[in-house]
Amino acid sequence: MVRAKSQAGVTLIDDLVLASSNEGKLLEFQSLLAPYGLRLWSQRELGIEAPAEPHASFLENALTKARAASRRTGRAALADDSGICIALLKDQPGVLSARWAELHGGSHHDDANNKLVNQQLNGQISAAYFICVLVLLRWPEDPVPLIAEGRWHGRWLSEARGEAGFGYDPHFLPDGQLLTAAEMPMAQKNSMSHRALAINRLIKQMLDLGLIVTHESAGN
Repeated sequence: MVRAKSQAGVTLIDDLVLASSNEGKLLEFQSLLAPYGLRLWSQRELGIEAPAEPHASFLENALTKARAASRRTGRAALADDSGICIALLKDQPGVLSARWAELHGGSHHDDANNKLVNQQLNGQISAAYFICVLVLLRWPEDPVPLIAEGRWHGRWLSEARGEAGFGYDPHFLPDGQLLTAAEMPMAQKNSMSHRALAINRLIKQMLDLGLIVTHESAGN
């Protein structure tokens, strides 16, 4: 169960349900939130099935996922909707990134998604960016969710490079970098990625509202 403490009339959030079953996302969020002592549960751990994501925007999909997880558990919930937008594909796959190959008759697998994008680009290098939209609900019917967005700009490479990361990471070379997202150590990726930018903006909102405290503050 969620443990909450009251401080100056504000309920501190001790743990969160992550409205995702993606292990890569869970590991990234755990690393980013660790300095604030937050325990992160994946919805898979709690036996929650992912809702449909029928919407045309990342924000709508993230809110749908957060609301479903919070209602199922009665806990604070964090949802991420993210994807890659490729300029030469008119910002596709976008919100369909996770199911891109499946929607074109292929398999639901990272390798299939990457292969399809390469086929569609026909060997061209294209500007691209990863986007992450986060929604935090403090309780199931929270009328004022916290929202944060991050974008990570770079370009799509036809050659896959690196074994770390997940999704489209092996083909994404961030602006100003020599390593793809899949070649970077997690600490380096977490210092600049779309997800890092979004979570840092969300953390600032949470700190400003007194929903979380740093370990140093908690020890005083």
